[in-house]
Amino acid sequence: MTALTYSSRLLWLFLFRYLNMPFSSPSAIISPMCGRYRLSRRKQIIEEHFDTTPWDEEWSPHYNIAPTQPVPVIRQNPTEPIREQSLMRWGLIPSWSKDPSGAASMINARAETAATKPAFRDALKFRRCLIPADGFYEWARTAKAKQPYCFEVNEGQLFAFAGIWDRWKDPNGAWVKTFSILTTTPNAVTSAVHDRMPVILESDDYDLWLDPGMNNVSEISELLKPFDAGLMRSYPVSTRINHVANDDEECSRPVEVAQIQNRLFA
Repeated sequence: MTALTYSSRLLWLFLFRYLNMPFSSPSAIISPMCGRYRLSRRKQIIEEHFDTTPWDEEWSPHYNIAPTQPVPVIRQNPTEPIREQSLMRWGLIPSWSKDPSGAASMINARAETAATKPAFRDALKFRRCLIPADGFYEWARTAKAKQPYCFEVNEGQLFAFAGIWDRWKDPNGAWVKTFSILTTTPNAVTSAVHDRMPVILESDDYDLWLDPGMNNVSEISELLKPFDAGLMRSYPVSTRINHVANDDEECSRPVEVAQIQNRLFA
């Protein structure tokens, strides 16, 4: 078994069992915040927006990004003041892990406790990153099921989640780079659907967040706050988003769910 096959099989086993279960079962709904997001821009636009150096890896727009998938991550070069972009898998695997199975429970890290959790504390101090996105999804519980909603900043502009990353060496010596998205208390927009929200960083804070020389966790943690609700919007989307195999514009197209919307946002 090759190095790639070893880690991939365990991660895809999680993906099959956790993400492709029928969504009629409450246990099959993605419960962590944030469990799915969207990055529908081409890589050239991402490069320009975040002022990164050109990168060679392939990337095409995705509307239904799920845990374990490889996605763009932005870091600062440790020796030069330039931003670099690369692909990492979503679901952090600490460097000391014996296997990658724990990635399923580490797609998010709570901002309030990340500095003290063994899986996240070193990454928060030394390995911070930006996770580009232009939307994310959450599910509102109804009497019979869960209704998905899309959340955007300024009607769909690019933004960045606060991320932390790590590298894990599998038994065959291959390095696997992974990340987690930090979460915080909700703002007025997200609180109607979920009691958490992903940390969306202000663009003016990117340099400080990425600075490899900034190891003051207390100062860094001040950036991990709810995003301005006045700059966000949400709307119901199709349950197509429930299934990881669906990855197209229809996943984030608004749908009419008037009764649910009135109850939640009245």
